Amino acid sequence: MRAPLLVLFLLLLGVGGCASAERGPGSLPYKYWRLGFLAPDHMEVWVETADVEDIRGQRFFHAGSGTVSVHLPTDGTGNAVGWRKTWGAGRHVNGADLPRRIYVRWQSLAEPQTYRVILDIPERARQLMSERLDLPCRTSEYRHALALGLAPGGVVRGWVMSTCGGPIEVLRAQAEIEPKGPSQGKTDGQYALPLEPESRAYIEKHGIPYGSW
Repeated sequence: MRAPLLVLFLLLLGVGGCASAERGPGSLPYKYWRLGFLAPDHMEVWVETADVEDIRGQRFFHAGSGTVSVHLPTDGTGNAVGWRKTWGAGRHVNGADLPRRIYVRWQSLAEPQTYRVILDIPERARQLMSERLDLPCRTSEYRHALALGLAPGGVVRGWVMSTCGGPIEVLRAQAEIEPKGPSQGKTDGQYALPLEPESRAYIEKHGIPYGSW
């Protein structure tokens, strides 16, 4: 009798271990959360760095960098007023608990200008990210994505979202100009990328709609 009981105990222990492995560190109810970046139509952005500080005080450097998600229709259409609220271009922040602060430095290629900001993530965002959805998505039971919108003038917006639910705005912020310029002054004022021809044509025709974000 003891052998079957021992096997059953080991099986139950294995199931419990698998369930535990699906959780992230600390209070995170899933393995990891996603950080993404987006910009209004044609308002191209290059993220120099995005460093995350979680609620345990751990820092995760370069949790985000590079180009962001931006709509660049080739037929001359598009509308830079407002936001296309997508997940944005990004990746998972592995090993992190829920976010407390995010330090972002980016190049607004449309102006061009370089900005920096320290984003204090509100408690409401962490609550939304840790609450189980009433109607779970097919691939997730939680709002495990944080998307940050970066616009000319240093405007920042933030949303949490799931794979099937709509975005919920959780923050608004105003960045300051980075006095060292692009790439911390290491590129003699040169920006990371030139504007795409579609973006340049759009801006020459319509301008940059400051105040619309």
